[in-house]
Amino acid sequence: MAELAGIVLAAGLGTRMKSSLPKVMHTVAGRPMVWYMTSLARRLTDSLVVVVVGHGGECVRAYLESERDTLTPFTTVVQSQQRGTGHAVRQARRVLMVNGTCRAKACLILNGDTPLLTEQTVRALIRHHRVKRAEVTVLTTILDRPSGYGRIVRDKKGHVLRIVEERDATPEEREIREVNVGTYIVNGEFLFRALAALTPANAQGELYLPDIIGIAVRQGRRVAAMATNDPLECLGVNTREQLACAEREFRRRIAARWMEAGVTLRDPATTYIDSDVHIGRDTILYPQVMLEGRTRIGEECVIRSHTRITDSIIGNRVAVQDSCVMNEAIIEDEVTIGPFAHLRPGSRLRVRSRVGNFVELKHTELGEGTKANHLSYLGDAIVGREVNIGAGTITCNFDGFRKDRTVIDDHVFVGSDSQLVAPVTIGRGALIAAGSTVTQDVPADALCISRAPQVIRPGAAARRRAARSRVAPSKSQEKPERKSLRRSRRATS
Repeated sequence: MAELAGIVLAAGLGTRMKSSLPKVMHTVAGRPMVWYMTSLARRLTDSLVVVVVGHGGECVRAYLESERDTLTPFTTVVQSQQRGTGHAVRQARRVLMVNGTCRAKACLILNGDTPLLTEQTVRALIRHHRVKRAEVTVLTTILDRPSGYGRIVRDKKGHVLRIVEERDATPEEREIREVNVGTYIVNGEFLFRALAALTPANAQGELYLPDIIGIAVRQGRRVAAMATNDPLECLGVNTREQLACAEREFRRRIAARWMEAGVTLRDPATTYIDSDVHIGRDTILYPQVMLEGRTRIGEECVIRSHTRITDSIIGNRVAVQDSCVMNEAIIEDEVTIGPFAHLRPGSRLRVRSRVGNFVELKHTELGEGTKANHLSYLGDAIVGREVNIGAGTITCNFDGFRKDRTVIDDHVFVGSDSQLVAPVTIGRGALIAAGSTVTQDVPADALCISRAPQVIRPGAAARRRAARSRVAPSKSQEKPERKSLRRSRRATS
C-alpha cells in the first residue's frame, strides 16, 4: 500500500469563464492550470495520480497525454454529470479501490483551478495531517472578503465542526472569515466510505465533498485544519479577472526567482517570463520583454525592449536589440540580432554571426561570423562562414508549388538587392554583383553579374517633363465640341 495518492478535480464547467475551452485548460505563465496541479500531485505522491475530467474532458486528456513524460504515472476518469465535488471524487474509486481496499493510506485532493498553490504549503499540510494523526485535514485561509467560499465552522475550543457553503450558511456563519481552500488530505479507507454516505441536502442539490468533515466529526474521528499565511495562493480561478490576477502573481514569483538567481530585470512588472523558461546569470532583460514556452537563455546576454522569444535556445553573451521576434530558433554564443529582426522556426545562427534591421530568416542557418545586416529575407538556406549578405537580398525559395534550398558557401559576398532563385548554389569565395538575379549555380571564386545593361539617353528627362507639362483637353471640354459638330452636320444635310 502506498503512503499517498493524488486526486485532481478538473471536471468543472467553468461557466463564468464564458469560454468554449475547459476552465482548467486556460493558461497561467504559459501552462494550463491543470498542468500545475497534476505535476504538483505527481511530485508529492508516491502512487497513482487520478485526474477527474468532465466538461471538455477529451481536450484535457489529450493535453495530459502529451505531457506524459513529466506526469507519469497518472490516469484520468470521467465525471459525465457534474453533480458536485463529492461526486467528482467518487469517480476515482474505480482506480484507487481494489477489492474493497484503498491502494493508498491517504489521498491528497487538489482543485485543478488553483495554480498559485505552492508545493511548500501542501507539504506542510501533509506533515500537519500526520502529526495530528487526523482522519481528514483541510487547508484554510483567512479572507477579509470571504464571499463565494465555504466557511469553516469551529466550536468554542477551536475544533472544526463542519464546512458550510455560502448558499447554505446562516447570516452568522457568513460573517466567518476563515474559508475552505478546497485542498484536503483524507485517509483512504474513510474517504470512500464517507463519499458513499453523502446526500444532496443543500441549496444546489449536489454532493459536496466538504460534507465529509461533518461525517468524520459525527463518527468521532479527528479532523484537523491548517491555515495558510498567503490567501492569494489559495485563489480559485473562476473568471477572466481571477485568471489575470493569477497570471500577475505567478509572473511576480517567477521574476523574483530569477532576480534571486542573478538575472537583472530592468522592470519586473512589465517582463513576462513563462514557467518553463531558463535564464543564465548576469543576463539583462529590459522592459516589455516576453520569454515564452521552453526558451533557454545563456549567461551575460542582453535582451532589449519589446522583444518576444518563444521556444528558442540562446547561447552566452548574445545581444538582442529592440523589437525582435524569435520562434523555435537556435542562437549560438556572441551573436547580435536586431533591431526589428524576425527569426522563424528552423533558424540557426552560428557563433558571432549578425542579423540586423528588418531581416527575416526561416529554416535558415547562418555560419560563423556571417552578417545579414539590412532588409533581407533568407528562407530555406544554408549560409557558410564569413559571408556578407547585402541589403535587400532575398532567397526566392517558393515557386508556387514547392520550396527549394539555397546554399551559399564560405566567404561569399552577396551584393545589395540580389535575388537568389532556388534551387541554387553559390560557390566558396564567389562575388555576386549588386542587383543580380541568380538562377544558375555560381562556381567558387567567380564574379556573377546578372542584370540589364545601363542605358543613358541625354536630354530624355527634360523632354519628358516638358511633354507632361502640356495640358490636354478634358472630357468635359471635348463633349460640347462633338455635340456642336454633330448639330452642324445635321443642319448641312
